[in-house]
Amino acid sequence: MNIKQYLDSTYLKTASQAGLSEEQNSDVIKKAINDAIIEGFKLIMIRPEHVVLAKEMILKANSNLLVGTVIDFPEGKSSIEDKIKEANQAIEDGADDLDFVCNYEAFKNGEIPLVKEEIIIGTQIGLAHNKTVKWIIEVAALSDKEIIQLSALIKNVVISNFKEDDYASVFVKSSTGFYKTENDLPNGATIPSIIMMLENASPLPVKAAGGVRSYKDAIEMIRLGVKRIGTSAAIEIANGENAPNEY
Repeated sequence: MNIKQYLDSTYLKTASQAGLSEEQNSDVIKKAINDAIIEGFKLIMIRPEHVVLAKEMILKANSNLLVGTVIDFPEGKSSIEDKIKEANQAIEDGADDLDFVCNYEAFKNGEIPLVKEEIIIGTQIGLAHNKTVKWIIEVAALSDKEIIQLSALIKNVVISNFKEDDYASVFVKSSTGFYKTENDLPNGATIPSIIMMLENASPLPVKAAGGVRSYKDAIEMIRLGVKRIGTSAAIEIANGENAPNEY
C-alpha cells in the first residue's frame, strides 16, 4: 500500500490562528506545499488565497500534486450565493478539489431544502469543471443520529441528481479540524463516526479528516474503507510515526 496516495497534507491556519506574522505563516505554507511535492502526497489542502501560489510551485517542480481548498470554511453558514462565488474563484485559480463545509447548522435546524440545494448546486459546479467535490459534515457538531442522517442525505441527493460515473468524485468528509468541542472531546474523525459515515454515505467515498495523527490511525481508517485522509501530520504518518495531538 502506498499510504501517501491517501494523504491530503493539510495546512489551514491563518497567521493569527498560528500565532505567527503573515510573513512567517507564508513561509509555513510554502514549506507545506514544497514538502507535499517532495513526499509525493496525493494533495495539498490549503486556504483559497494560497491556491495560485501552490499551482505555481507545482508547475515549476513538474509535480503531479493536486491542490485542494476549502469553501465557506470553517462554519459553513454562508449563503449559497457566497459559497458559489468562492467556489468559482477557486476553480479559476486552479484548485483540483473543492471541500465545501455543509451548512450543518441549517441541517440541525430542519432546513433540509436549503441543505439539499447547496449540495446540488455546489456539486454541479465542481463536476462541471472536472473537480472532486467533498462535503464536510462536521461530525463533532452532530449527534450519532445526525451523522447518519446527513451522510444519507448527501448520498441520496447525489444519487438522485447525478450519474453513477460521478459518485467517485463526490465525497462525504468528516470534519474541518477547527470545531471547538467541550471538555476536550475529539473534534475530528473517530472510528465510530467514520463507520457511521461509511455505512450511510456509500456508494459515495468518505474522507477522514481531523484527529488522524499516527500511521496506525491512518491504516485503521483505510482498512475501514476511507479513500482519503486529511491531516496536518502527513509526513509523520508517511514515516510511520506519531504526531503531537494538537493540530
